[in-house]
Amino acid sequence: SYRTEQTYKDWIKRYILFHNKRHPKDMGEPEIRSFIAHLTTQRKVATSTSNQALSAILFLYRTVLQIDITLPPDLSNPSRPKRLPAVLTHAEAVKIISHMRGVPRLMAKIMYGSGLRVTECMRLRVKDLDFDNRQIIVRGGKGDNDRLTVLPESIIPELKHILQDVKAIHQKDL
Repeated sequence: SYRTEQTYKDWIKRYILFHNKRHPKDMGEPEIRSFIAHLTTQRKVATSTSNQALSAILFLYRTVLQIDITLPPDLSNPSRPKRLPAVLTHAEAVKIISHMRGVPRLMAKIMYGSGLRVTECMRLRVKDLDFDNRQIIVRGGKGDNDRLTVLPESIIPELKHILQDVKAIHQKDL
């Protein structure tokens, strides 16, 4: 995805700058190890962040530079501790949404009721809403996969009202 490309570019740039602008082809496993160690010990980044940086660097070597690099098992993909996610109660979510207005409120309702991610919600189009079957078609979601999810009954009137307003604006523009 575009966001992954941008993130990888940023990590590769940081890796090169960390090693005083040396070209990656002149570096290898020791430099990768020292960069990841710097991230975890000095910068105190989360495991997922160091995994992301490592993935970006490996992409650089294996795909861009086409250099086969093998890392020792202790460096590749350190596991993160298993923790339960912090989830809002239904009452907390409703209270937060009740303080919102307009389109952001509707988007929050869609995300909460359908389990959409922010970017998935922002990419929704009229043709992705199936009112008859109470479904939302998520196109190009995480991992560029399409999926179906539920369209909550409670937001259908609001959605239809917004769509009428947008259609009126479109007709006026024509």
